[in-house]
Amino acid sequence: MTRRGFSLLLTALTALLCALSTGSRIYYLVSICFALALGYGLVCVLLLRHTLQASTRLNVQSVHRGESACLTLTVFNRCPLPVCPARVTLDMADVSAARQLPLKPLKESVLRMELPASHVGAYLCRASLLEVSDLFGLFRCKITPEESHLLLSLPKPFDVEDIVFAPGDTGKAALSRTQEDYTSPEDVRAYIPGDAMKRIHWKLSSRKKELLVRRYETPAPPDTLILVDQRAPVGSDRESCLSLRDAVCETAVAVAHMQLRDQSPVRAPFYGPHANEFASDNAQNLPLLQEMLALQPFDSPQDFARTLHLELRRMGRTGAAIIITTYLDAPVVDAISQMRRMGPNIRVYLVTFDPEQESLQRLVGQLQHHLVEVCYVTPA
Repeated sequence: MTRRGFSLLLTALTALLCALSTGSRIYYLVSICFALALGYGLVCVLLLRHTLQASTRLNVQSVHRGESACLTLTVFNRCPLPVCPARVTLDMADVSAARQLPLKPLKESVLRMELPASHVGAYLCRASLLEVSDLFGLFRCKITPEESHLLLSLPKPFDVEDIVFAPGDTGKAALSRTQEDYTSPEDVRAYIPGDAMKRIHWKLSSRKKELLVRRYETPAPPDTLILVDQRAPVGSDRESCLSLRDAVCETAVAVAHMQLRDQSPVRAPFYGPHANEFASDNAQNLPLLQEMLALQPFDSPQDFARTLHLELRRMGRTGAAIIITTYLDAPVVDAISQMRRMGPNIRVYLVTFDPEQESLQRLVGQLQHHLVEVCYVTPA
């Protein structure tokens, strides 16, 4: 019962008391009218509570950052009596919005709400509360729909500079050299028109009475290792922290997209609460990396320097390592320098709003002294 309903109930009781005291018909009429209004409101709310059906639907499961999704709330009102418009509370992450939805007797009502994906992440979208009341606003009941939907806001790739695996070698030279080495064949196969004559195994062909071509073992190209700092970004406010996180995720996707486009193998381990690893050499698998980044909460308590030390075991098969972080400290710089001494080229993407900080410049100078490439990324 609302305040209005409680006031009307007190007024009806007062009118009834006056009618019993004075015997006046007008007081009886007033008390009966108020009682009918209260009864009408109570019946409406009870019918709504037990017959109202609400369902939600999200038009897409994932969108790129900056795009929008549409959450559709469908309410079927089985109550034949007129009622007030329902007040709907829609939630997305930490943001709530209230909307009015007219309810027509014995008909379906639809409410659509645009959900902008302003930042990278996984957001729970739902209609958290549905408040309905009778036509006079005397009674109100709250209905909580149980349906919820997970919306992934995916990072968008952008253009970055090509990665250099070694001086004068882009990672494909070893493959070309092996294909031109005719002294160590792995196996033979049948001749295919267009094969080079010097690949034909003449002795074996004369013995088998058919042309056989040498087949050579193709070495796997070096990996591109992407290491993302999953500690919580430090910013002046919540919006700046989210912008830093967006830039970190989109930088990782940009590097992976560039390498996968050339069919170069990419590995990206995640050591946060949702431990996982991305490994692929196919550009069609890039959405999987985008989803992994969107699902990471970026609140890992693990020191990033420890993560870098754990990845030292991969340096033997790594052609280049990409390190993406929002801030540097001495342990991280030491770990990166140790990785560089083990052979692979290292590129550090430092995501910051203020690259001119004196403390950062000193640490960047130490990295550059060890021939580590440092690139600055400013969040948009």
